Amino acid sequence: MKQLRYQASLAVLIVLIIVTVGVQGWTVALSVLTVGLISGVMALGLNIQWGYAGQFNAGVMGFSAIGAIACVLVSMPWVTATMQNGLETLSQAPDGYEQTISMLKHDIPRRLTAEKNIGIAWLLGAASAIAAWALNRTLRHRVRTIWRVILVLVVLIIGLALFRGRFDSAIRIIESTGYGDNSKYLGGMQLPILFAWFIGGCLAAIAAWMIGKIALGLRSDYLAIATLGISEIVIALLKNEGWLTRGVLNVTGLPSPVPAVKALQVAPYSLDVKTSLIVNKLAFLGLVVMLTVLFLWLAHRAWHSPWGRMMRAIRDNEEAAAAMGKDVVFRHRQVFIFGSFFLGVGGAMLATLVLQFEPAGYQPLRFTFLIWVMVIVGGSGNNIGSIVGGLLIWFLWVQAEPAASWLFYVLGTIVLPENSALAGTLLERAPQMRTLVMGLVLLIVLRFAPGGLLPESLQRRLK
Repeated sequence: MKQLRYQASLAVLIVLIIVTVGVQGWTVALSVLTVGLISGVMALGLNIQWGYAGQFNAGVMGFSAIGAIACVLVSMPWVTATMQNGLETLSQAPDGYEQTISMLKHDIPRRLTAEKNIGIAWLLGAASAIAAWALNRTLRHRVRTIWRVILVLVVLIIGLALFRGRFDSAIRIIESTGYGDNSKYLGGMQLPILFAWFIGGCLAAIAAWMIGKIALGLRSDYLAIATLGISEIVIALLKNEGWLTRGVLNVTGLPSPVPAVKALQVAPYSLDVKTSLIVNKLAFLGLVVMLTVLFLWLAHRAWHSPWGRMMRAIRDNEEAAAAMGKDVVFRHRQVFIFGSFFLGVGGAMLATLVLQFEPAGYQPLRFTFLIWVMVIVGGSGNNIGSIVGGLLIWFLWVQAEPAASWLFYVLGTIVLPENSALAGTLLERAPQMRTLVMGLVLLIVLRFAPGGLLPESLQRRLK
């Protein structure tokens, strides 16, 4: 029965891809497959948290966004360096660019000073935080609590005043200057994008450690509320800190780890437009497949290791595990960090695929609810089920709208009277069919397959 489920799932996915190729072409099929696998990686990270340890993480969106911003901070060029290069280029042939050259000569020194002030501001802030912490520890048993609190607050207020004094004026300069399309923010270090994926996972893991110190002591639904709130805070910061993320202006032109479509159309490749597009998508898909296989192997090893058995024991009965001497909170923090690393890498891959970072595009419906549906439909506690769920649910999410549009068009032209108001209303409602289809799929799976299409299977050794 178990093997039949795996074979049936693989057969369904193959049929869906073949149908997509026949109806919509190779380009659409490869795009759906690539995003489905990336979503599967994110579902795998969530499955590690929920399936391994029973942690209700409702902040998937925040970890994905943290992974994506790493692509900006690591792989985009430093804006000031771009301005300096632009000034050198324009100075060689200044005719017609006198105003731009004058602006760059005026703005570059201001940006350099502003960047220096931002660094000094953060050093002052960090120093005041360390000083407040040290003062609190030193006076813990020497003075009354009220006086210790007042002294710590005084140190923090002084540090905040020093921080804001340099930081606020500096970011106004950063957000008002630049050169080219991606300006008005600091930029990045122009390192390889694959390195940015790893850094994105690490940043998400660090954020998970910080959140875990605060929220992992909470139970199920309280943890979900905490992670959801923290996720919204992360998105709000990314939208409003324009000096760092360019805010709602978006960052476009993220580098790709594979040759661009235009690069494939010139020597030495010299491919036509259609072929270059397919080759570009195939190359990116191959890279995603390799990472997916690597992550599946890591998750499989973790699941079948003594650590994985310990995590399942903690998930099933925390009190009994604690009575056996297991540090439940520490192990919960471990698995939360482990899963968040996958979520961060998935978010970085998704931003690289679309070649832009768009903070306003991070919505809970797409980056939290949909990932949860993938885990539930694929099978909680089953690593391969997470990938299958990611592919299947993403296919249904993408194809629900065009399928509904076609169906409503047929109803409007064949069944309903000509120029029917109902036909027009149905066509307008086609995009909402995505949410309806996801709800129906979730209800059907929970009713007829509560464990998912590929439920968790526990191997029991009989002696």
